[in-house]
Amino acid sequence: MRGTRLPVRYLLVLWLMVLSAVAYLDRTNISIAGIEIGKEFAIGKVQLGWVFSAFLVGYASLQVPAGLLARRLGSRLTLGLLGAWWGIFIALTALIPRGAAYPLVLLVLVRFALGAGEAAMYPATSQFVERWFPVRERGKANGLIFAGIGLSGLTPPLVTAIILHYGWRASFWFSACVGAAAGSVWYIAARDTPEQHKWVGEAERALIVRGRRVAKTAADEDSPSRHGKHEVPWREIFRNRSVLALTMSYFSFGYVAWMFFAWFYIYMAQVRGLNLKTSAVYTMLPFLAMTAGCLLGGVVGDWVATRYGLRLGRCLLPGVALAVTALLLVLGSRVDSASTAALVLAGGAGVLYIAQSGYWAVTADIGGECVGVVSGIMNMGGQIGGACTASLTPLIAARFGWGMSFFVAASLALLGGAAWLLVN
Repeated sequence: MRGTRLPVRYLLVLWLMVLSAVAYLDRTNISIAGIEIGKEFAIGKVQLGWVFSAFLVGYASLQVPAGLLARRLGSRLTLGLLGAWWGIFIALTALIPRGAAYPLVLLVLVRFALGAGEAAMYPATSQFVERWFPVRERGKANGLIFAGIGLSGLTPPLVTAIILHYGWRASFWFSACVGAAAGSVWYIAARDTPEQHKWVGEAERALIVRGRRVAKTAADEDSPSRHGKHEVPWREIFRNRSVLALTMSYFSFGYVAWMFFAWFYIYMAQVRGLNLKTSAVYTMLPFLAMTAGCLLGGVVGDWVATRYGLRLGRCLLPGVALAVTALLLVLGSRVDSASTAALVLAGGAGVLYIAQSGYWAVTADIGGECVGVVSGIMNMGGQIGGACTASLTPLIAARFGWGMSFFVAASLALLGGAAWLLVN
């Protein structure tokens, strides 16, 4: 392993991409299975929106505690435990019996608990990136991690096939097994720091340690013996203009992203009139575009940051991406052709995810050893945005039409892009 051409940090971040795909596999799963779940338990779209939102409320409300947990336990143990959590609570979704007295309540409680546990996912990956990657590679690292979200979009045909042949519960058993296995592999292979990993050679370790501190970060804070043991400066974090701007912007990001995670499949099937198999194929397009957007955003962001400075490299690309996303959302919702709408809206998803690595790279740059807490605060904003779209989208669509649902998302994307002007 020492002689591998691919540095150990990239081997590990590629497995984080797999974990990211697993995290979003379940979200894709519930969206596709939602139609069958609704039929079995007599749950309408608005009530199904509550189920989607329950996950996000649990996920958002535990972001800061999850950041503290990742800081205390380290990314290795935190993500290993997450694999076990996935296995248990995704399986519990499948165990809700036909004819249950209060199926909506059970679904909401199980999804809330699953979201609460999964809150640790990205604060822990941020903790990993801050420890394992020099500043000039953090955009690329985060781009690879979040490319996993797009890879999860390759699964709708598989999930649909499982549902059609074996029922919706089988798709959740599949997700539960995949999640538990992926978490176990991570725990076996990973370590919290490159200093602890026997596969890391001296040259790679020196490169990481030399380049992982932003200039203004105290050398004492970067020391492995002191890292994570300083008091969390809560007042400074919550009064920091960049943290607040990132959180507001990520609220907008989350609102738009969950248009695709929660409603795109149902929109293509029931609004655009496609059958389940065709809708599953079209549902892949936004996720493929997200993968490309994550990778492109990470590489380009690091390139600009290296040549023109961190602020321009981290902030320009996300701000522009959100503005272009707004335009594509409006255009895609107004075209008549279902295939054209799918392509344009998928383009909007891809452009949106060009911004993704910028958010997480900035939290690592400004958060230092508190990156888990800072990224947790930011991600809480994003998941509150997602919870809003999961519940509000069907209400807006029922009253004003789906065009208005996309217009609201586009307006928030513009506001989210403008918020990047405040980040430094």
